[in-house]
Amino acid sequence: MVLGLDTCLNACSVAILDGERVLASGCEVMARGHQERLAPMAQRVMAEAAIGFDRLERVGVTVGPGSFTGLRVGIAFAKGLASALGVPAVGVGTLEALAAAADGLVFAALDARRDQAYLQAFEDGQALMAPDVLPFGVAAAQIADIAAGRSFSIVGSGGPLLAPEARLIPADGADPVLVARLAAARDPVPLTPLYLRAPDARLPA
Repeated sequence: MVLGLDTCLNACSVAILDGERVLASGCEVMARGHQERLAPMAQRVMAEAAIGFDRLERVGVTVGPGSFTGLRVGIAFAKGLASALGVPAVGVGTLEALAAAADGLVFAALDARRDQAYLQAFEDGQALMAPDVLPFGVAAAQIADIAAGRSFSIVGSGGPLLAPEARLIPADGADPVLVARLAAARDPVPLTPLYLRAPDARLPA
């Protein structure tokens, strides 16, 4: 029994899985406000599934890249819930979770602003490169080099900017069902955020 969470991008999403069976899920598109919506959404999803939190065996959560505030909200909630229940909290990369929505050669690409993109490539579920933040031109060239003329999909907001000729799959966030499935299939490791660059915020001079 796994609870999947995503708050890294422009959505707040929760799903509960029993093996491969999806018991309930919820998603709200939002740029801000994840902290206020996550706990009530988790409670609602668990109520819809008609199970108590004490039935959970694992909590899966996206750890980035993405919104610094959003990913911290998800990680803090997952850590707190897992600690209270005495179960593992398992981190899943945002790009990995996005790419799991398609088969074959898939690029997960997010507009990271500052003319940069977060990028990771997968083929049949296997990572072909580590997650990275790259200038648009470099990211587009890397996609072309890895694809080498083959057809491919791009999931995420960076697709139209990097390879508009590809099969584009828009996504406001990672599917929490896929987050839960990925979390269920791996050994737990310490839950830490994946930051690919420093935050945009700066202290006043």
